[in-house]
Amino acid sequence: MSFSSPWPLATGASRGYSRLAFLLTLIPASLLLLAPAAQAHHLMQLLHLQPTPLTGLLSGLAHPVLGPDHLVFLLALSLVGLGHRSAWMLALLVTGLAGSLLGLLLPGLPGAEALVSATLIVEALVLLARWPVGLLLPAFGLHGYALSSSVLGWTQGPLVTYLVGLFLAEGLLLLLALTVLSRLAAPGGEGLRRLLGGVLVGCGAAWTWSALVP
Repeated sequence: MSFSSPWPLATGASRGYSRLAFLLTLIPASLLLLAPAAQAHHLMQLLHLQPTPLTGLLSGLAHPVLGPDHLVFLLALSLVGLGHRSAWMLALLVTGLAGSLLGLLLPGLPGAEALVSATLIVEALVLLARWPVGLLLPAFGLHGYALSSSVLGWTQGPLVTYLVGLFLAEGLLLLLALTVLSRLAAPGGEGLRRLLGGVLVGCGAAWTWSALVP
């Protein structure tokens, strides 16, 4: 399965936009590379709250934003989503939810956080049309699996609302990123797509290493 790029080559006046996009991408990417690999933090841990249906929902809504590798992977999915129908993005969300359910039933996958960080490299190779786009389904399922590890032992009420919040947050982030990128894709050009692929590889390699080496 090949990737049909929605990022045409930048020519003429659009090159100025490409340079600006390069700088806007490079600065946050450099900060992300300096950040540690994502930890399984969520809102209730940060605010020292007890699990209830309401705090479970709020935790699910906030969780994708609090982990750098999860957030970068999710937003970068929008670059691939520009070349596919909305049904593809819905399939990703359902796969992520299934991964979370699997993580609740069969927790304890060795090296899960390192594998999650490594999925950024997989995503980059898909974005650059080196690997088939279908690999993103198990990769996103692995993210869902990792996101369930911090809520093990919760009662049914908070667990259900957490999963609902997680599904909604991921969907909203994808929709927002798709809306923004659909307007910026043409000025960005092929060069920006390659730059973003390089950023994903760098972040994935750095976070995978930090997850493997204490």
